[in-house]
Amino acid sequence: MPRTTLDAPPGTPDTDVSLSHGLKQRHLSMIAVGGVIGAGLFVGSGAGIAAAGPSIVIAYAVSGLLVMLVMRMLGEMSAAYPSSGSFSAHAERAIGPWAGFTAGWSFWVLLCTAVGLEGIGAAKIVTGWLPGTPEWAWVALFMVVFCVANLAAVKNFGEFEFWFAALKVGAISLFLVLGVLAVAGVLPGTDSPGTANLTDFLPNGGEGLVIGLLASVFAYGGLETVTIAAAESENPVQGVARSVRTAMWRIALFYIGSMAVIVTLVPWDSKEVVEKGPYVAALDHLGIPGAAQLMNVVVLVALLSAMNANIYGASRIGYSLVERGQGPKGLGKVSGGVPRVAVLASSVFGFVCVLLSYWRPDDVFPWLLNMIGAVILVVWIFIAVSQLRLRRRVEREAPEKLVVRMWLFPALTWVALAGMAGIFVLMAREPDTRVQLYSTGAMTVALAAVGYARQKARAARD
Repeated sequence: MPRTTLDAPPGTPDTDVSLSHGLKQRHLSMIAVGGVIGAGLFVGSGAGIAAAGPSIVIAYAVSGLLVMLVMRMLGEMSAAYPSSGSFSAHAERAIGPWAGFTAGWSFWVLLCTAVGLEGIGAAKIVTGWLPGTPEWAWVALFMVVFCVANLAAVKNFGEFEFWFAALKVGAISLFLVLGVLAVAGVLPGTDSPGTANLTDFLPNGGEGLVIGLLASVFAYGGLETVTIAAAESENPVQGVARSVRTAMWRIALFYIGSMAVIVTLVPWDSKEVVEKGPYVAALDHLGIPGAAQLMNVVVLVALLSAMNANIYGASRIGYSLVERGQGPKGLGKVSGGVPRVAVLASSVFGFVCVLLSYWRPDDVFPWLLNMIGAVILVVWIFIAVSQLRLRRRVEREAPEKLVVRMWLFPALTWVALAGMAGIFVLMAREPDTRVQLYSTGAMTVALAAVGYARQKARAARD
């Protein structure tokens, strides 16, 4: 049954007292900044540009607005009740145990699978530099390094992410500076393209814009990690509040700004945009030597950063679920302030996904990829519904906890939900995303059924 008070689920404190609080504010700040700069931005955006042309800027702006609303809602709840379970714990508090179970385990599967995918991507880059070396060995090496780092102490995760994020931010900032100078016509050795590449703004019509919009939505994954990590920071409430409040300019600068620079500098139908990636294509267009290898290094860092963050996020989500009685107790064992069994389980699951990509590339692996295809949208819906239900309760019972407030509540929450419903409709229209939608839907329904059965069984025992 839905909860009627702000009390935490039985046996669950508002913060995870058995976990360490080894993350400093500098770690949290860079995790928040670096979380929006992933391999999806550096490489995956090329397919969106090829489909939408210059209108990809509109696609990223629209999806960016939706992400801002989701982060604001999540920030409101996480500042009020910091938890390593983040949206899963909020869904349990607001809707019921079945919702926390469904949101948490679906996200755990997503993160663990993503760890494997990122490992494969990173290995491909390294084997390009060192031909003849086996990809699986590099994936195993990366997995061991980040597994060990996450087993040792949370500050190790924080340090890795701090420097990874610093490199990514530095690289994309330099790209934006060079791009703006080139567009303005003041970069030595280059002529300003003016608006020549922007005249065919919607080359593939509305259909191309839709494809670009769907591609942009899934490029924003990773923003949720900061609300998971905040529970292990020195000042969780302040850390969440600061990170959420700066989300707007980060999204506008890194995503929308980058897309605007790229489509202005490079023709949208250039083959290099997809083959090399949009950032490499833009740097090559500017005649900067070694651009391809430079961006390969940055993409490698982005992939390794995502591996590190996803092992961390999966282990904390798994730990939180067990603490709330939603999973096998062994995953909840904490040693030295770290849920080490959960870290190991998440890493092993990720490596199994890698092995499946070699053993069953034509059936099991594609099925797994389709199953996680729309999980992030399912999570966002749980976030929005939870915020709708919790906000009124917090205002009534503990208004002092509303350190972060959703804008124009409840109107913008409903707008966000309508936007998510619209994306589901668009996914159902597109053949490439329809299978993902149905596969994710099947997994979600199955998890919800198991979660509801567990909830009823627990209620009967109590």
